[in-house]
Amino acid sequence: VIANGAGSGDPVETAVGFVNAYLSTLTPVAVLVFGAAALGDLVDDATLVYLWLRPVPARVHVLAAWAATITITLPLVVVPMLLGTAIIHTGDGVWLAALLGALVATGAYGALFVLAGIRFKRALPWGLVYILIWEGFVASAGKTASKLALRSYVRSILAHLTDQYLKLGNRSLLASFLVPALVAVAALAYAIRRLARTDVA
Repeated sequence: VIANGAGSGDPVETAVGFVNAYLSTLTPVAVLVFGAAALGDLVDDATLVYLWLRPVPARVHVLAAWAATITITLPLVVVPMLLGTAIIHTGDGVWLAALLGALVATGAYGALFVLAGIRFKRALPWGLVYILIWEGFVASAGKTASKLALRSYVRSILAHLTDQYLKLGNRSLLASFLVPALVAVAALAYAIRRLARTDVA
């Protein structure tokens, strides 16, 4: 399903549905693949010692992994989404909402999955459980669960800026930007602490 509004005849609804599909599934999965592998592969392969022995603070490694994840994901996934959005609907509002939603999604998911790569062995399956099971199903079951889904905040940005209804898109606009930013900062801070204390023997 590319767009929830396909066939509705409303180009705005179709464009928002297209963006929502991208940001709800494809973008976080792409971020997971690169983010979890950035440092997680070194943990899984027991080769983290070679990185750890360099005279570089742990925060540099973590922030570099996060920046690399965003740098790869933006042109690979987000740029095609923005081009598709522009083709479906030329209005500035939808395109701006797509851009802001993409930046928030890649930044927050990137930090979360870089942390997952450091914290868990074989982080990819755990990340998929979060994206597909928690955000896809559990978050729809109650208000508390939905607050722990980054998808709800990204959808709220789209809903507010386009005046379109989206399931789980009921957060305030301020919270939609603030909460993912706080999640990213907290995840990166914990990842730095975790990496600095990781046993590489």
